[in-house]
Parts: sequence; structure tokens; C-alpha cells
Amino acid sequence: MWRFIWPAFAQEYRIILFDHVGCGGSDLKAYDADKYSSLEGYADDVIEICRELSIEGGVFVGHSVSAMIGSIASVKAPEIFDDLVMIGPSPRYIDDADYIGGFTDAQIIELLDFLDANQMGWSQAMGPLIMGNPDRPELGEELTNSFCMTDPEIAKRFARVTFLSDNRADLPRVTARSLVLQCSEDVIAPQAVGEYVHHHLPNSAYVLLQATGHCPNLSAPDETVAAMKAFLGGKED
Repeated sequence: MWRFIWPAFAQEYRIILFDHVGCGGSDLKAYDADKYSSLEGYADDVIEICRELSIEGGVFVGHSVSAMIGSIASVKAPEIFDDLVMIGPSPRYIDDADYIGGFTDAQIIELLDFLDANQMGWSQAMGPLIMGNPDRPELGEELTNSFCMTDPEIAKRFARVTFLSDNRADLPRVTARSLVLQCSEDVIAPQAVGEYVHHHLPNSAYVLLQATGHCPNLSAPDETVAAMKAFLGGKED
């Protein structure tokens, strides 16, 4: 998912890529339903990785829910990350009073029920929708395939943890300098969500990308890299 992004930073940074437990090439036997019943379990993994690799003052780059996982990790262990790059973050997907998350309760329940009943059908329907860019169907196919490769039970649990999460209270506690990258048309994390994240982070910059869809790391890597470099290059010594 990051193959178009990380090479642009390889000369200046030590690059660490990892699969969350239950995804990609991770050890499925390490999955613990209790630990990963909230995003904090995944944040604890991030902290453990960084401590194992002696990372301090690093840059965390996270997409979608992983952006929130990184923010939680930075609150729990603020010495690990000086900077957060949050691509399409959402602290809550369900609308609440004057908060616009992009979905109603009923829509999220329907989404999760569909996944429970038919992971393959859900993946084929949601992959292209999440990716956007219908003129480039190969991108939607790649995302669909990545969903289909995930263990069905883990995928269902992870989706439930993701779409029912509410981490709005964590945002004001983030001390790291943060960049919020928001796509101009995103059905998963609409523009109001990105603006909310920006306004509730104590020290953040906000960039509205021309890119559409929810995955600019795949659909618009040049624009994404340029925004990241402008942010990181503006860091004071």
C-alpha cells in the first residue's frame, strides 16, 4: 500500500513498514480478540515495534484508521513520534449531534451486517467505492483483493472496531506536530471530518488534496509525497 510513497523518503529516513496483526503477512496466531477489541491494542503494537527498534522522535505515517492508531500511540508514548502524517483520518465514522462523521448509525449497522453475511460480496462492493477513481478500475481491484486476502473473522472484528470507534477525545492530547491530508472527495472520511481533526489537534497543518477517493497513497502518490515533504521540510531544527 505504500510502495509509491516510501521510496521518496528512503535517502533521508530509516523506513519501517509493518503489517497490523491479522493483515498481510502477519502471524495470524498472534491475533487476540480481547487485545484487538479496541484500537488501543493496535497502538500498543506500534509502541512495541518502535521500542524494539529504538525509535525516538520519529515520523509516523498512517492512513485512515491507522492514522488514528498512530495518534493513540503518540499519546501513550509521546517520546516515540515528533511528527504524525495522517492521511484520511477519522476519529468517529458515525454522525453525532453537531459532529459530521459521514454515516448514520443505521448505515454503519447495515455495512457491518453485509460484511458479516458476505465478506467477498462486501469486498467487491466496498473496494471500488472506498478507492474512488472509477476511471482507474485497477486501483479498486487492488483494494478489493487486499480485503479478500484478510482472514474473514479478523476482517469482521476489525471492521467493527474501526467503524464503531470514537477517538475524538484523544485528539487534544496529541503533542506531536501533525499533518492532516484530506482528499477533496472521500466517501469514508468527508472533508468535514478532516477539518474536525485539524481543528482539534493542538499543533497541526491541513492540506486539502486535489486527489479524490480515500487512498491517495495509491491514486495520487506524487501529490501525497509533495505535501508530506513540504510539511517535513518545514520542521524547525
